[in-house]
Amino acid sequence: MSSLDWAVLAITLLGIVGYGVYKSRGTKSMDAYLLGNQSMPWYTVCLSVMATQASAITFLSAPGLAYSSGMSFVQFYFGLPLAMIVLCITFVPIFHRLKVYTAYEYLEQRFDFKTRALTAFLFLVQRGLSTGITIYAPAIILSTILNINVTYTTLFMGGLVIFYTVFGGTKAVSYTQLLQMSIIFCGLFAAGVMVVHLLPESVGFGKAVSIAGKMGRTNAIDFNFSWTNPYNVWSGVIGGFFLQLSYFGTDQSQVGRYLTGSSVAQSRLGLLMNGLVKIPMQFLILLIGILVFTFYQYNKAPLFFNSYELQKLEKSEYKAELAQIQLKYDQLFEKKKIEIEKLDEALASENEQLVDKQRVLVKRYDEDGKAIREELTTLIKKNDENASVNDNNYVFLSFVTEYLPKGLIGLLIAIIFLASMGSTASALNSLASTTVVDIYKRLINKQGQDHAYVNASRWATIGWGLVCVVMALFTSKIGNLIEFVNILGSFIYGTILGVFLVAFYLKRVQSKAVFYAAILAEAIVCFLGFKELVAYLWLNVVGCLAVVILSLIFQMLMGEKTVKEHIGTATN
Repeated sequence: MSSLDWAVLAITLLGIVGYGVYKSRGTKSMDAYLLGNQSMPWYTVCLSVMATQASAITFLSAPGLAYSSGMSFVQFYFGLPLAMIVLCITFVPIFHRLKVYTAYEYLEQRFDFKTRALTAFLFLVQRGLSTGITIYAPAIILSTILNINVTYTTLFMGGLVIFYTVFGGTKAVSYTQLLQMSIIFCGLFAAGVMVVHLLPESVGFGKAVSIAGKMGRTNAIDFNFSWTNPYNVWSGVIGGFFLQLSYFGTDQSQVGRYLTGSSVAQSRLGLLMNGLVKIPMQFLILLIGILVFTFYQYNKAPLFFNSYELQKLEKSEYKAELAQIQLKYDQLFEKKKIEIEKLDEALASENEQLVDKQRVLVKRYDEDGKAIREELTTLIKKNDENASVNDNNYVFLSFVTEYLPKGLIGLLIAIIFLASMGSTASALNSLASTTVVDIYKRLINKQGQDHAYVNASRWATIGWGLVCVVMALFTSKIGNLIEFVNILGSFIYGTILGVFLVAFYLKRVQSKAVFYAAILAEAIVCFLGFKELVAYLWLNVVGCLAVVILSLIFQMLMGEKTVKEHIGTATN
């Protein structure tokens, strides 16, 4: 990067962190540290919720996913608007009315402590693992730019986020996320415009999308039902609905964001706006990915997008073999470029027969290119068996650093950093609040002073930050990050959602029944998931329905006559 890019990056990052710390000064009470005194307007709630979900993984991995396999991932979000409506009707007013710090406090009031502890434990495991991945994503950027091992950049990124999260609590998180999302929207629009601008003069936006479509990259909608295909309309609407409902309704990293709303109405409006804006935003990010794909049809893409691994190979004993692979790749591209230009001409002439002929030829060259890359990854593993051979997450980063103008590179890199900082800070804040409120305050220090709980929250933030940094150091071999995070969540979210639905709507079900149902449901989900018997989005449906059905069965078998009244109706 140029000096200008480094200056833009440094000013943006330091400005955001400084603003968040300044706005959260004087945070001394539990209400202020964990809930921001419940003073946030709807637009801050909306952008904070979006920033928590849209981590650096979104801006690194989503374009790479569209580049390699198309836009079908957008269907993952189709259940989001419906989930937001259900949340606004049920979850939001109950949580606000009970004045809870965490979602899991409610479960002890409705059932007992062991049910609360089980759901809190499941959340801590899932969120702790996934937060490590969100720290790793921007560390990839620094390691690529500085050409150093990702371990060092992971430690730096983790330390930076821990600092301002510990200092300011949820106010620092919310205020910084407000600025972060504003900058992110501007940067994404600029990136999309620049990709189109860099295409050949004869290729405008429409033709770029058409070429990507002929190569199978504009497959945004798929109505074919399949239990094993994770991305179709049915899995997106049904499985995605259950996943989003659980994520936004029971994951403390999100519940903590909308509990900061100044009223039920402000929290509701923030969530509804998130449901409306999120799908177009994700569509735009994936669209940038397919535009980058079209760009690389006219411009030679790197043989391997992870330059750090490629440079290690260049310095190894396999340097000559790498040169041979590079030569084959270069020759293939020159042939492919000729056919792409013919496809361009065919599209201009609207000759469908010629278009189909050229499409087949170009796709054949595309498959040949994949074969050459497989040959390269085999060589990389031969040189270093611990090397990361999945460069999907480096596609957009490589394009940004290689082709965009000075200044804009620094801004887009800053955007990816900001996204990571926002989502990681929210996650650390939620991990700390769950640890202190659901464990420390409940079991260890029941009658402590407010300042003692704030200090405990800060130490918990540091502790979880260190755990997540350690987890980040082990994530280099997991493939596409955005898919892995959602797969990980799908193993747990359905079970937690099922427990909450039983708590809200099945008043006759008591603690023992739902506790054993949750354990058995989680075992079923893990079996189906590890055996890959169904696509991961369906695990959310299975986990939720299993808890509901099994809890009813266990309650009947136990034959308990006394029924705890639903805490929500008791407070009406």
